[in-house]
Amino acid sequence: MHIIQAVIGAVLYMTIFFSIGFILNMLLKKTWTLVFIYPIFVIMMIDNVKLSSYVTETSTALSSVYKGLVGLQVLDLFMLGFGLLGAILAGVTIRFLRKSGYSMF
Repeated sequence: MHIIQAVIGAVLYMTIFFSIGFILNMLLKKTWTLVFIYPIFVIMMIDNVKLSSYVTETSTALSSVYKGLVGLQVLDLFMLGFGLLGAILAGVTIRFLRKSGYSMF
């Protein structure tokens, strides 16, 4: 992966997760919803294990997650980090809007 692709991907990840987090925060009235859900998104992106196997075959599924996390490259971590930053910025934005008096947020 080239550095230009990683930068564009990082901006897209941040925008997507900011948008999703902002909408979830408005609908659910919970400020940090996506920040807690984000690791599940990451695991689903890097792992090809069904969710039911985490209950039935826990050790195999967690081993697969560990191998997937260790196998990530620096640019992948860069993009995923910007996705987390977008989720955090959505929470900060909603909190700021609520303190500023916007009651619908």
